[in-house]
Amino acid sequence: MTAATGDILSADLSSLSDAQLMKLERQIAKKHSGMFPWLMVIWAFGNLLCWLAVWPLVLLDIMPLWLGFIVATINMSMVYLPTHDAQHDIIARPGQKLRWLNEWVGHATSWMIILPFEVLRVTHLDHHRHANDPELDPDYTSHAAGPWAALWRTVKERQPKGQRQNDYLASLERHDRQGLILLTLAYKLGFFAILFTLAWTGFALEAFFLWWLPLQIAMPYLVFYLSWAPHHPGTARGRYTETRSWKSAIGNIGSMGMQFHIVHHLHPYIPLDRTPAAYREMRPLLVARGCELGDN
Repeated sequence: MTAATGDILSADLSSLSDAQLMKLERQIAKKHSGMFPWLMVIWAFGNLLCWLAVWPLVLLDIMPLWLGFIVATINMSMVYLPTHDAQHDIIARPGQKLRWLNEWVGHATSWMIILPFEVLRVTHLDHHRHANDPELDPDYTSHAAGPWAALWRTVKERQPKGQRQNDYLASLERHDRQGLILLTLAYKLGFFAILFTLAWTGFALEAFFLWWLPLQIAMPYLVFYLSWAPHHPGTARGRYTETRSWKSAIGNIGSMGMQFHIVHHLHPYIPLDRTPAAYREMRPLLVARGCELGDN
């Protein structure tokens, strides 16, 4: 924080205009953006290699299946955040030298949860454009009255007739990306072909405990903390009201950095690991804006 910014933030902000508040907000956001997100790159490929290593360790009886299941579940739960930063071009924007790395991070992580990177990118950017809009927000189905209702709804939405998949399809169609629908189908068919082949060759338990079940456990966890918790109650729309900061019972790491999700929606080019620091500097401005802020 510059000295000038610090002086203003320690003063009474109620006398500042919207333009002045925005200028200060952007100064803080700029300070926390633009650096290379090493954490996300290491996270992406480290998590992938860890999960891939579990397979030969279990198949060769070096690691017990129960331990492999625990590790695989953690791996599946950690998949999304690196691809999320890649969706926002935080590693490298189009035309930059490391653009290939940005795309590699996106693709190398998303396939583990059986979704093409471009599908996640198109639908997630639609979520940012239309957050909490019941007609246009692809993630609107994550809204629920409370945490248990949210988890139950997430499980229901994973059924074949869930509304969430229809909302994702509608988002792709609005952007004339029907080809991604076929690619998603190919991902699903490939996934089931791998599971079938493993089962046919005598590795049904390994297929179940190292991929299928960890995925079923991880997805409700991901949707709960990445969508429901930071947007609850999900009824307001607008730059400063469509999301919030909040205090998680399992901490910022356990909730995957989503305690400060309001900063991400305001300035999505800030790397995930920088949002807590950006939030702490920006908090007086957010209070002046009337944002919903937790005790963090």
